[in-house]
Amino acid sequence: MEVNLVSIITPCYNSEKYIKETFLSIKAQTYTNWEWIIVDDCSVDKSVELIKSFEDSRIKLFIQSDNQGAAHARNLALNNAKGRFITFIDSDDLWLPNFLETTVNYLISNDEDLVYTSYKRVDEDLNHALDDFIAIDKIDNNRILYNCPIPMLTSIYDRSKIGVIEFPDVDLREDHAMWILLLRKIKYARAIKDSLGVYRMRSNSLSRNKLDIAIKQYNVYKDFLKMNIIKSLYYTFFWGLNGLKKYGKF
Repeated sequence: MEVNLVSIITPCYNSEKYIKETFLSIKAQTYTNWEWIIVDDCSVDKSVELIKSFEDSRIKLFIQSDNQGAAHARNLALNNAKGRFITFIDSDDLWLPNFLETTVNYLISNDEDLVYTSYKRVDEDLNHALDDFIAIDKIDNNRILYNCPIPMLTSIYDRSKIGVIEFPDVDLREDHAMWILLLRKIKYARAIKDSLGVYRMRSNSLSRNKLDIAIKQYNVYKDFLKMNIIKSLYYTFFWGLNGLKKYGKF
């Protein structure tokens, strides 16, 4: 583990349209002690060719021989990470230039374990889509059950304190399941109110079958956390309610 090195984790699948913008936002960071670990999950476009063209020795590219999904890709990256700090960015999202400097300094100066920031919400062409998502301070292992306010995009944690938390094999809800596991090891996640990330709301994610996602979320409670049916339904209800609030539907 290298002192104060940030390991940036990115799964990539058919991201040729956006991956260069993601790279440029990372390269523009005022904090420069980072490595970017990209795992390509069998892209059939020019993603790999583009990534190989990025001239930066801090980039480490792994290419999977078969498509195994984002959770497996992130775990492969985590297992090859050398940094003290772990953070995530998807291959179509962006950071503001001071994201890493602000969050790393916060973790070190406040002796905290995990911090995340607010972020901007834009459409595929980076036009304003919704009001900024505002980070909620002190999310603990009880609050995280009601929904997942901690985004991959603007979260960073201190591996020297927590260790590496892998993503469980939970269909499409692996990020929520991972945060549940992580928050069992620390008191809470801290929040920075500044919007330091840019989340691209793509049409394919917005049109995702909501009932199917709700069922998968229910399975997080029932199968992954081994809750009874009543508890699983209870938390799924509040997960759905909080989701409506998040996207301004309630």
